[in-house]
Amino acid sequence: MKKCILFASVLIFQLGLQAQTNPAILNWLQNTTTTGRYYNQGNSTPQNDVELVNVQSVQYDANYSYVSATGIPAYITGPFLDGNPSVASAQNSIFKVPLDPVQNTGTPTSTTPGNIGVFINGVALFDYRDGVAWNPSSGALCGGPGNPPCGPPGTVMDWNRDAVPAEMDGFDCSKGHPAMGNYHHHQNPSAFKLDLNVLSTICNTYDADGLYAIDSTIHSPLIGFAYDGYPIYGAYSYANTNGTGGIVRMKSSYSLTGATTRTNGPNVNATYFDGYFREDYQYTSPASSDYLDDHNGRFCVTPEYPNGIYCYFATVDANWNSTYPYAVGPTFYGVTDVTTVGSIPGGVTTYTPSTVDAIDINLNNIEINVYPNPASDYLVMQFNGLAKDNIAVEMYDFAGKLVQKTVIYQGSTIAHIDTRSLYNGQYIIRFSSEKENMEKKIIINRD
Repeated sequence: MKKCILFASVLIFQLGLQAQTNPAILNWLQNTTTTGRYYNQGNSTPQNDVELVNVQSVQYDANYSYVSATGIPAYITGPFLDGNPSVASAQNSIFKVPLDPVQNTGTPTSTTPGNIGVFINGVALFDYRDGVAWNPSSGALCGGPGNPPCGPPGTVMDWNRDAVPAEMDGFDCSKGHPAMGNYHHHQNPSAFKLDLNVLSTICNTYDADGLYAIDSTIHSPLIGFAYDGYPIYGAYSYANTNGTGGIVRMKSSYSLTGATTRTNGPNVNATYFDGYFREDYQYTSPASSDYLDDHNGRFCVTPEYPNGIYCYFATVDANWNSTYPYAVGPTFYGVTDVTTVGSIPGGVTTYTPSTVDAIDINLNNIEINVYPNPASDYLVMQFNGLAKDNIAVEMYDFAGKLVQKTVIYQGSTIAHIDTRSLYNGQYIIRFSSEKENMEKKIIINRD
């Protein structure tokens, strides 16, 4: 009996250590109160959803974490202006994620249509493809809505369409869209309007944000896990794989071939431009440590993994526009082990975030932009990074009276305050996390 008690005590202690150190347990954005928001086409006022956002629970055993999530993000979804009739709807998935992913030493496994990863807010990651390809027999596109099928299931096509440029008109401000209700990203989940060169005007009418905002001065946050269990980071990392050398942009080692003709495919033209198909890209071995391998990753030290681990990166170009292969692919580095399960096994431990190990926002080290300043009709508060917990935003006049308040929700980057009812003058904006406060002065002037 004593041996059994000792064994149980050791197991509980080991599981406790896992919870304290393993990012596949710690880094999910848990929420049980905030519900989603969405836009209807033609209405720039966001509508409230009844579905909870982000991740609802995290449980774990010695080998896996079990992540229950709706698949609905905290940032506003929609509309999808390419005629997509679907909307973001609750998936209510349970993701089984390995705590210790394993490298695949054999033939690499190709990414597949549908989910190939999951972001820390429970939203799905898809690879480059959208299910549309070129059929040389008919001389036309096949697959996808409105096109004939490409052939029997499993048919391999020579030219597969890249969803990111081809479906640009169908992405919302946050660079996402749904497939039969499954809202997902093919690319870096940061709003179009935050790119240095803005490729889409969708945010002009339907303002929203994304999971995080790119900051070129700090290591990008851990934003998700691929279906082999290895972590996915944002666009910037340490220059050297040992965690030294400053912060640099991680670069894709894929580039366009520049060919003007395609065997068994359409020639390059304005419609089928270079980069329209995945096969327009070629891989070149990395020339330096800031270029990624053929899976779009590298082994390196990160803030969450001080001893190093293989990491994928959400690649962007110098203008912060997404670059192929976008996050993971076209093959996985590791053994694919992440699955969705119908239930959680017995004997698991529930991970409850605390102010000690989960909420780690140092507001004084994070840039929060408040604009315009002076303001007339509205104020925008932009969090430059990833909000791991809700950040309260309160606006006070100089007499200390609270006049407005809102929230930057975890897993989003932006909040607005309507200032049309306020008098001209100076005000204080106070941002509060569980650990600390910071303040910024602003001026209201409608003259």
